[in-house]
Amino acid sequence: MDVALTRAVAELAGDGLEVVSSRPVGGGCISEAAWVELSDGTSRFVKSSSLGVTDMYEREVEGLEALAAVGGVRVPRGARAGRAGGRRFLLMEAIATGSAGAGFFRSFGRRLADLHRRSAGIRFGFAHDNYIGATPQPNGWSHDWVDFFRRHRLGHQLDLARRNGLADSELSRLGDRLIERLGEWLDLADEPACLLHGDLWGGNFMVDCDGAPVLIDPACYYGQREAELAMTRLFGGFEEDFYAAYDEAWPLPPGAAERTGIYKLYHLLNHLNLFGGSYRGQCVGLLKRLV
Repeated sequence: MDVALTRAVAELAGDGLEVVSSRPVGGGCISEAAWVELSDGTSRFVKSSSLGVTDMYEREVEGLEALAAVGGVRVPRGARAGRAGGRRFLLMEAIATGSAGAGFFRSFGRRLADLHRRSAGIRFGFAHDNYIGATPQPNGWSHDWVDFFRRHRLGHQLDLARRNGLADSELSRLGDRLIERLGEWLDLADEPACLLHGDLWGGNFMVDCDGAPVLIDPACYYGQREAELAMTRLFGGFEEDFYAAYDEAWPLPPGAAERTGIYKLYHLLNHLNLFGGSYRGQCVGLLKRLV
């Protein structure tokens, strides 16, 4: 870490602590990351970015705190956001990694179902807008899941793709048709609004020293839990024991498999907006299968 970031991290850590050493670790495609040793012998994890998104880490703190308050799955504690010159950073508990044992994914599935069940309520959205990756994610409250997903998820991403020049006439036409028909698939009156991690793929969980799952990098909101499970299937990384254990703990409603593609589409459109036209074919192909 550079001098300004090192000083800012020490100041945010408090109690007159100093940074003794730091080493870079993998931080994904948006943030740089470091493992920091402090003068009291403890460690912290630091993410930093020079992107012009001014409140990205503050929103991540809110998501981590919301997940921690519900419980069910471990998250890094004590997260705090700060600034060092032109860089924003996030300071949090450093969690040493372990290895996933034979029962890891069964435990993970049960714990995620527990998190969802504990948080079940009636409103969709979140206290603040936040980010999915570096893309703004609107979270205005709603009691109607179809309306929420139409306006704040698929409609929002399609509008961004059009403004970014990434949605041609075919993508726009198919996307609009799906949005018009969402009520045919997503109108499940008995499904509650549950706190979702919001971006749960294989890179956004880790295994701690006790072999337990840890959720990281959330994009939290209250939504129907099928949206969470669909994201876990988009890029792989989850064994079938995960889904079997989840379904044993809290079975998904009938027809969940048929709705998976709709929820995957939200994340594919986000990747289109983040990374460009290489995702256009996947979006159009999925839309053709849906409509």
